[in-house]
Amino acid sequence: MSIEKNGFEIHSGFLGNDLINEVITEIESIDCDYPKHGIRNAEKKLISVKNLVESDLLRDKAKSYLSGNPEVVRVIVFDKTPDKNWLVTWHQDKTISVTDKKEIDGWGPWTLKDGVHHVQPDLNVLEEMVTFRIHLDDANESNGCLKVIPNSQSLGILSKNEQDRVVAESAEYICSAKSGDLLVMRPHLLHSSSKGTKPSQRRIVHVEYSSFQLPMGLAWA
Repeated sequence: MSIEKNGFEIHSGFLGNDLINEVITEIESIDCDYPKHGIRNAEKKLISVKNLVESDLLRDKAKSYLSGNPEVVRVIVFDKTPDKNWLVTWHQDKTISVTDKKEIDGWGPWTLKDGVHHVQPDLNVLEEMVTFRIHLDDANESNGCLKVIPNSQSLGILSKNEQDRVVAESAEYICSAKSGDLLVMRPHLLHSSSKGTKPSQRRIVHVEYSSFQLPMGLAWA
């Protein structure tokens, strides 16, 4: 599988055990009242994640998929467990978060989430983005790993009805991975994940990079 042809690829053994254990140790040290199953802005809350996403290892990898210098634009730590065993329906990641709201042709709708402006930009913005999913645990169909529709990113931004049609007419790919593996994908690749049938911890560091130069007056939030 290659990202040029299919919109995603998997790199085995990308992250070593020392770095994996460093991130896991910090996640597990968080107070039990904190919602560890979905830590948004994780690079601002976890030193180990900040160091990882800003490392030469990840930045150099991101450069190979982007036309310019990669900037971190979104980081989430997901921890799917027997107690937090969720379903994610088929969708595309097609919004970005920025510091301000600005009327731009082809961008919209705008929304405000947790005080941060979100917007669906032109397709060319998404094409200058790449998503890394770094597996801290083994992920497979039994614990709810990611599923994708290969090459669906080539179809552009799809309506809900169009997404449903593509999924019905296409063969899904199960993205099984081992701890330390890296899944690379375009954000608008159709993807989903089922509830685990035999749920166990499935920790993922989800990182989005972009080399798109935002219009004057905007910055990545």
